[in-house]
Amino acid sequence: MRIEVRTIIDAPREVCFDLARDIDFHLASMGDTGERAVGGVTSGLIGMGEAVTWEARHLGIRQRLTVRITEFDPPRLFRDRQVRGPFRSFDHLHQFDAIEGGTLMIDVLDFAAPVWLIGPVIDRLVLARHLRRLLTGRGEALRIEAQRRHHTQSAGANV
Repeated sequence: MRIEVRTIIDAPREVCFDLARDIDFHLASMGDTGERAVGGVTSGLIGMGEAVTWEARHLGIRQRLTVRITEFDPPRLFRDRQVRGPFRSFDHLHQFDAIEGGTLMIDVLDFAAPVWLIGPVIDRLVLARHLRRLLTGRGEALRIEAQRRHHTQSAGANV
C-alpha cells in the first residue's frame, strides 16, 4: 500500500532536508508515541548506509523498527527501508523539491502489513489511516520548525 503526503514549507530545501534526517528532531516531533532511538544512530543527523532502531507504542503495541538509509542525494532526497521490524515491507522516500518561496516536501511510504495480520484489509482500514496521521503530523511539525529556523536565520542576517 502507498501513502503520499505533501507539505509546502516556507524554507530552503537544505534546511528541510537536514531537519528530516535529524534524529533529535524526529524524537521531539513524535512525542505522542513515546518514541525512542534505541540502536544505531541515536542522535544528530543520519546519513547514507546508517541505521536507527526506533522503539515506540503504535496502536497500543510497543514495537521496534530498524531502518537503514539506502538512498541519499542531499538536499533532494533520502530513502529509509526496514531491515528489521513488524512490517512485511516498509520503504519511506523523503523528497524535497525547490519551489518558488520554499520547498515542497513529499513523503512516499510504501508498506505491507505484518504477516500475522489480515494483510490488505488491515493495511487500508487501520495501518494506512494511522501512518497517514503520523506522516501528516510530522510534516506539520517539520514545516513549523523549518520556517522558524529559516526566519530566525534571515532576521539575524538582516541585523
